[in-house]
Amino acid sequence: MTSPALQKSLKLPRQPGTYALIYWLNNSSQICIGKLGDFFFPAGYYLYVGSALGSGGLAGRLYRHIYRSETDGPRHWHVDYLAAKASLQEIWYYSYPNRREHVWAETASGLDGALIPVPRFGASDCHCPAHLYFFESRPDRENFNLLLSMRKPAEPVVIGRSITNF
Repeated sequence: MTSPALQKSLKLPRQPGTYALIYWLNNSSQICIGKLGDFFFPAGYYLYVGSALGSGGLAGRLYRHIYRSETDGPRHWHVDYLAAKASLQEIWYYSYPNRREHVWAETASGLDGALIPVPRFGASDCHCPAHLYFFESRPDRENFNLLLSMRKPAEPVVIGRSITNF
């Protein structure tokens, strides 16, 4: 559990919400994703979408993704396997009490160049094709927000933070 002092220093909301993590994989790699198996990951950017609806909200969940190390015990989510090989570059989030990760995953699939590197990655508990998308160039939050605004009903604007701000 994240300490309140640390959550406050991150300036992330403790309310529930949805988030996207932007990772950079410098070198192509073969990565074992738990029970999904081994997959080839080309060098490039990866956008992973998730929800933080439990205690601690966005601050608690994002703290875990930002600061998790190999000594923190077994990997729990598919993204933990990618995070062990890639560097977190940016987070996008929006505080909202309802699960929006499926809408965000569908929206991410509409960004230019989006490819699904591993079918069902992060989506073992839903009907989405995946919650992870590969991009040769860094995905753009403004384009993501534009696609969200065109949905019916329109989705709220997503806040982005570079990981270097932490």
